[in-house]
Amino acid sequence: MLQGFARFRRDAPPRPDSHEVAGRTLPLAIVENPRAKRLTLRIQPGDRGLKVTVPPGMAQAEIDRFLARQQDWLTHKLAAMPDRPQVRPGIKLPVGGVNHLIVHEPGRGVTAPRAGADGPELVVRGPAEHLPRRVADFLRKQAKAEIEPLVARHTAAVGKPARAVRYKDTVSRWGSCSSEGNLSFSWRIAMAPPAVINYLVAHEVAHLREMNHGPRFWALCNELCPDTDRCKAWLKRNGSKLQAIVF
Repeated sequence: MLQGFARFRRDAPPRPDSHEVAGRTLPLAIVENPRAKRLTLRIQPGDRGLKVTVPPGMAQAEIDRFLARQQDWLTHKLAAMPDRPQVRPGIKLPVGGVNHLIVHEPGRGVTAPRAGADGPELVVRGPAEHLPRRVADFLRKQAKAEIEPLVARHTAAVGKPARAVRYKDTVSRWGSCSSEGNLSFSWRIAMAPPAVINYLVAHEVAHLREMNHGPRFWALCNELCPDTDRCKAWLKRNGSKLQAIVF
């Protein structure tokens, strides 16, 4: 479960919302967690920002010293992060786990895949400046088409209906399940293989019954998706690359 942003004291200065690392300015989120005993630092998936989790009431000066101590680690980690390719004609983008060459054509029409001379293509029509948005819109539609039948199947299996299914471009997780029964998914998952999409849906639907990551949750997840371990490993290995793509 994501922790909420803290309600800081009214007289406290505002927390910084960015941090300089190796000549780069990265968004910074400082989150107070009542269960935290120490400071922790995380690079958000896709190299899109930093998250520092702190115990309640920690002084900003102490957080600043913590970040200063982590500069070398951050520099090393960020250097090893995948490139952040910009969606444009001529690059290859995975759709359902299969790389498609992005092709721009003038005129009006829908964005759609087709067989090309050298492999699958994703043809995007319309003004060139709208191409990234049109590709993102295509992936949202693909995600919805893939996910909604899987939600119906897995919720029927667990006997717990989903209250709503939403699609977002989240930076910290691929999916979530709220205590009210709302499921949310990153539409970027449409770039992953179908088996991985199925695992993600099974994972979040399992939370409708088990709002934790305990043994009963994982047993249910494996019951819904016997390929859980392999798909979970694929997402851990490849997920940051999908999050890094700039639309």
